[in-house]
Amino acid sequence: MGHEVSVRVTYEAGDTVRLAKEALRDHEADAIDTLVSGGGDGTIHEVVDAVLHELEDGAKPPFAFAVLPLGTANDFARHIRLDPADVPGCLRFAARASAKPMDVGEVNGCCFVNMATGGFGTQVTSQTDPKLKRVLGGAAYLFTGLTRFSELAACEGRIEAEGFSWEGAFLALAIGNGRRAGGGIRLCPRAKLDDGFLDLTILPFPRSGKVTDLLSTLLDSGVDGMKNGLIQRKARDINIQTANPVQFNLDGEPMNGQDWKIGIRHHQIDMRR
Repeated sequence: MGHEVSVRVTYEAGDTVRLAKEALRDHEADAIDTLVSGGGDGTIHEVVDAVLHELEDGAKPPFAFAVLPLGTANDFARHIRLDPADVPGCLRFAARASAKPMDVGEVNGCCFVNMATGGFGTQVTSQTDPKLKRVLGGAAYLFTGLTRFSELAACEGRIEAEGFSWEGAFLALAIGNGRRAGGGIRLCPRAKLDDGFLDLTILPFPRSGKVTDLLSTLLDSGVDGMKNGLIQRKARDINIQTANPVQFNLDGEPMNGQDWKIGIRHHQIDMRR
């Protein structure tokens, strides 16, 4: 098609940050139109976060981003209507599609492109019950750190945003720039990538009934299938404090803590979409 393509492969931790620096340096010598991330949501998260950390605060990258969906869930790619089964078509899209302004979320200084999720158990471990893996399927990364159903415990916390305050026990929460996570689960169904807002969804811990039943409904139907009790808001800035350490997943990449400052960087990047 007449496009010059230069491929870089990551082999170990730290490669993405190094290659992001190279892309910015190479752009100065020979202008790069598009930086394509080959992988899943975690990869595009790592690429965008690495580039933005190399720039001054508020500075916009000198090139657009695009996605080659080679991951497991590819939730962000599906949001922008890419078909992971058609990899050549996705690469053609990266070359031909318009670069449109897009927001980027931020949690404690780390950027996310699609969604940040929290809750679903509080202990971090590399071991997960095989039975739990079979039940969760593609949603398994939402529950990183969960080893057995008995750990589906309530997280006590206080959540504040503009004109909004909530305190109580929650099973899970999602802060979406995109709409889906965990292999297509609609956690923030009205989120938009360029509206200057994050979509907050809180799933309070049930006062009655089985937690596993609530979880099954969430996995099967997303928040659209929840009849009541769900809390949803649009916000630019969100502050969360929890009684105990909880795990957040930024596009599937885990973080742990008790105090979370979350915000939106409006039109921070250009994305081929």
